[in-house]
Parts: sequence; structure tokens; C-alpha cells
Amino acid sequence: MLVLPQSPSNLLLIAAGSDCQPMGKWHGKEHIQGGRASVRRAVYLPAVVATRFNPDIKAKYDQLVSTGKCKKLAFTAVMRKLIVMANALLRDGRKWTETIA
Repeated sequence: MLVLPQSPSNLLLIAAGSDCQPMGKWHGKEHIQGGRASVRRAVYLPAVVATRFNPDIKAKYDQLVSTGKCKKLAFTAVMRKLIVMANALLRDGRKWTETIA
């Protein structure tokens, strides 16, 4: 289970684990490797739900898939986006508010 810290000084330090090879010799498929597996397991399902119901995240996911990224790597990018948003909310001491378009 992922527990968020109560203090803004203890921001989330999480690596979801999309490990891409640098430019050069790698010509195979990108893969998910490294990072913290327990965090990846905890954030994966919220990322799946966010791609279905959050229009901004769905647009980012669709953009990644349309440019040729595999779906799992796109989910990993969404997981990272959720973690970055959680860090920003904790840093600023704010609560999540839904933006209605």
C-alpha cells in the first residue's frame, strides 16, 4: 500500500520505472525496468482509471499511443504524471480540485 506523507517536507520520491536506453545502439522495444515495483503496482490502476475518466490525462495517453509508444509505456508515463501532480499538491499544501471545462 502506498502511503502519502503528511508533511510537505517529505515529498514523494518515487521512480515508476520507464527505463529507456539512451541514443545509440539500442534498436529493440522499450521496456519497463527498474524503479520501485511496489510503487508501480500501487499507481498502475489509478493510471488506468485516469486515462479513462480524466480528459487531460486521456489526451496525453492517446497522444503517446498515436506516436507509436506501446500502451504499457504510455501507462508508465501517465503514472509519472500522476506522481508529479501529487508532489505538486503536497509541495503547495493544496487539495485536488476537479477542473470543469
